[in-house]
Formats: sequence, structure tokens, C-alpha cells
Amino acid sequence: MPILKKTIDLYKLYYAYAQLFPKKDKYTLGATCERYIIEILELIITASYLPKEQKLSLLKSANNKFETLKIFIRLLKELKIIDQKKYLDLQTLIQEIGRMFGGWLKSLNN
Repeated sequence: MPILKKTIDLYKLYYAYAQLFPKKDKYTLGATCERYIIEILELIITASYLPKEQKLSLLKSANNKFETLKIFIRLLKELKIIDQKKYLDLQTLIQEIGRMFGGWLKSLNN
């Protein structure tokens, strides 16, 4: 599944960047972002094995977590925990995943 692969790519990139966070940020906002990515991965995996009529609620939950994650990632940049380049790298993957979520949700609503 492309959305699963992109989300794994997001986790790997985020994980590499999180190693560079100051200690106080690594265990607060950094850990929260990591937890959200893992929860999104779990929801995507679970949804992928369900019948079509049961996927929608899980995908909506995953999408809600994803929207919150986007805000947290923006906070990382605004608080200068990550620089502009790292933010843009993460944002590129986030935009791709967002489009995939949108397409998947749209296909289930039709």
C-alpha cells in the first residue's frame, strides 16, 4: 500500500531528525509526534485488512490524528526545534500522505 510506505518513510525521516532534538524537546513534543505517527501507522494497517464498510471510521480516526500531527510538526518549526530544510522534508511527505488519505476517504464515501 503506497500510503503505508509513505507513512513508514515519514516515521524513518522523523526518527532521524528527532535524534537531533534538544533533550527537553525530544521527550515532550518530539515523543508526542512519534507516538502519533505510530498510531497512524497502526490505524492504516488495521484498516487495510477490514472490509470496505468497516474502514471508514478507522480512516477518519487516522486522518484526525494526521491533522493533529501536522500542527505538531509546524510547532517544531515555529519553536525552532527543527530548521526550515528539515521542516520542508517532512512537509513534502506529509502533503503526499494527506492526498492519499483524501483519495482513500473519497473512494470509501462513493
